[in-house]
Amino acid sequence: MAFLFKSDPTRGQIWRAAFARQVPEVEFRTWPEVGDAADIRYLAAWTVTRELMESLPNLEVLFSVGAGVDQLDLTQVPPHVRVVRMLDPGLTESMVEFVCLSVLSLHRDLPHYRQAQGEQRWAPLVPAAATRRRVGVMGLGNLGRASLAALRPLGFQLSGWSRSGAAVEGVRTYAGADAMPAFLGACDILVCLLPLTGETRGILCRKSFALLPRGAAIINVGRGGHLVEDDLIPALEAGQLSAAIIDVLNVEPAPADHPFWRHPRIWLTPHVASRTRDDSSADVLIANIVRHKAGLAMAGEVDRDRGY
Repeated sequence: MAFLFKSDPTRGQIWRAAFARQVPEVEFRTWPEVGDAADIRYLAAWTVTRELMESLPNLEVLFSVGAGVDQLDLTQVPPHVRVVRMLDPGLTESMVEFVCLSVLSLHRDLPHYRQAQGEQRWAPLVPAAATRRRVGVMGLGNLGRASLAALRPLGFQLSGWSRSGAAVEGVRTYAGADAMPAFLGACDILVCLLPLTGETRGILCRKSFALLPRGAAIINVGRGGHLVEDDLIPALEAGQLSAAIIDVLNVEPAPADHPFWRHPRIWLTPHVASRTRDDSSADVLIANIVRHKAGLAMAGEVDRDRGY
């Protein structure tokens, strides 16, 4: 029985050592040194191809090395192969840090002060009370729930939206497309933490911006495909949006002529909101392999019909 790793080589060395300590009976192999492909039962990768899948006749589980699976073309993955996304506590912790940093930056008007500094203007604003600031999170999975839990002690009015709905302590929740206008209408700061699916692609767009209160701000830490990029700057120029923090784009790295680089009310970060941590992610993955070998359910298994 073997595990095939096809990702960052540095992470691979850390994972190899963890496998040797915790599951020495599972042979760790690193792409492209596959060996006898018939031995491979587990594969960890960011993306796959049909050729790779067809070359592993006894593959049982495909592990995504990221929190999402939208980068995987699931049509290339045979139906009998189970797909599992990464539920790394380190990834969650770093996302929560970034969301809190971004919400507080917008709440305390830091984009305004950054622009004023560049223009050599001394332009103080009267800060709003957190209890009067409405923060909404789109996506109530592990990352969304953890972010809301961290924001709650700060006193914000919190709301959350998801396709199916979920109860979250201290948070007003909304479910489904019909509830979207009411949810957006109650968001001064909107955070996108949705999985990227056919239903959520382009959800941050001219129509959704128009449903936000005038002067709202957005934070996209989901996927680049959630945002219709051509709609953002017009919304900022018209004053419908006051600022945006964008960590993900459709094309990464952003090309030199991308307009987001230069816009004074867009903070662009290079997809750094969260990252799978090498040590903790190894423990999570190995625990799932142990569960699978014991015939138990694996944490983070993907529902193919839902896409996450």
